[in-house]
Amino acid sequence: MVLQLTRKYFPDGTNGKITCEGKFICYAIELPWKQNERRISCIPEGEYFLRKRYSRKFGWHLELVAVKNRSLILMHPANNALQELNGCIAPVTKLSGPGLGLQSRKAFTKLKSLVYCALDSTEKVKIIVQS
Repeated sequence: MVLQLTRKYFPDGTNGKITCEGKFICYAIELPWKQNERRISCIPEGEYFLRKRYSRKFGWHLELVAVKNRSLILMHPANNALQELNGCIAPVTKLSGPGLGLQSRKAFTKLKSLVYCALDSTEKVKIIVQS
């Protein structure tokens, strides 16, 4: 399975749209681009594999594997990139401003269900991040 995250960059945040085989899944919010600096920047454009991950804070969520010079880049619910993200990607149902969205848990549940179904059937899942 291949997901695509197509981004638009703004000074206060990054907004995107996640699709799978041309079908819209949800929107996404991220931190603004700040040269891939840890905890204050979104990640570089590129291709990344996704895997399941569990933590007490987020429960079951997704992790992007092998992000250059970064670790623990996750996909988890959040509605405000500057306040709730440290470089991660948050699926949202609706965009409400640069790096801002609404109903993130609903969008994340939809995305996680799709990805976990593929991973459970031993299919590899890749996300292509582009502008």
